[in-house]
Amino acid sequence: MKTELTVLALCALFSLLGPRAAEAQTDAAHYPSRPIRIVVPFPPGGATDIMGRTLGQKLTQRWGQQVIIDNRPGAGGNIAAELAARAAPDGHTLFFAASAQLAVNPNLYAKVPYDPIKNFAAVVLVGSGANIVVAHPSLSVRSLKELIALAKSKPGLLQYASPGSGSTAHLSAELLKIEAGIDIVHVPYKGAAPGVIDVLGGQVPLMFVSMPSVLGHVKASKLVALGVTSARRSDAAPDVPTFAETIPRFESSSWYGIVAPANSPRDVIAKLNAAVLASLKAPDVREIFAAQGTDIIGSTPEEFARYIKAELAKWAIVVKKSGARVD
Repeated sequence: MKTELTVLALCALFSLLGPRAAEAQTDAAHYPSRPIRIVVPFPPGGATDIMGRTLGQKLTQRWGQQVIIDNRPGAGGNIAAELAARAAPDGHTLFFAASAQLAVNPNLYAKVPYDPIKNFAAVVLVGSGANIVVAHPSLSVRSLKELIALAKSKPGLLQYASPGSGSTAHLSAELLKIEAGIDIVHVPYKGAAPGVIDVLGGQVPLMFVSMPSVLGHVKASKLVALGVTSARRSDAAPDVPTFAETIPRFESSSWYGIVAPANSPRDVIAKLNAAVLASLKAPDVREIFAAQGTDIIGSTPEEFARYIKAELAKWAIVVKKSGARVD
């Protein structure tokens, strides 16, 4: 009698769970079932926004569901990250994040309203964009090796501009100081444009900055490119050596990836990953990304998750040694 009651109880339990389990499977099989929102941490028109919109258009074409770009700038991207982290974990809200939000900000800010590991599920590492160091021609250095030698001969006297304290360009310079054992002085600007103007005018001799901001001036011989911070030479400037050619294993790139709220279904993550990887192969996508100074990467969710953890650890050291901090 007790056995029969147990069987009946289990049958009743499965009858209740069955529709929910079937519904969950159906949702994954028919994903996306409604418009998808991609949260972007910067205003419209910037490189991150352009790349997010480009992939959004491809996903719309692939799935027939509208992909909406939701620009949420502010606080270095922390506002957008918090919004995405708190969204329902069903794959219909995604975060097109930069390295700042997932690796730098958690180390740079005294407190951020999200945890890049616990609050997000990695989907795909989309690409990376190198920072570049450029010099005014009057500085008379033509390579990173010559720059390091000059800096060592004049410790604490050589200045460099960046788009702002805590930017990946600034931290790339701080990483160079650590690796090369040099002392150069940071001059932060509120964005790339005013810094570039002063370097062009010779007020500051050097600048660490994203490539699209200065490549035109390099091609016009108004600035001298000394090196790029990516692990390999950039497709946008193949003639410019990497820092790693002078300092082995040096890498400091701004990278971009897509994450979803934590606990999003694994099969939905897999479907998203496959769709984004297919989109990244499209010639028009590669052309648009190249125009933003971004080299396409692509990855599995597992590879991206490991990469985020490694980058968090790396930037923790750089931020601590540089003394950079945002309250």
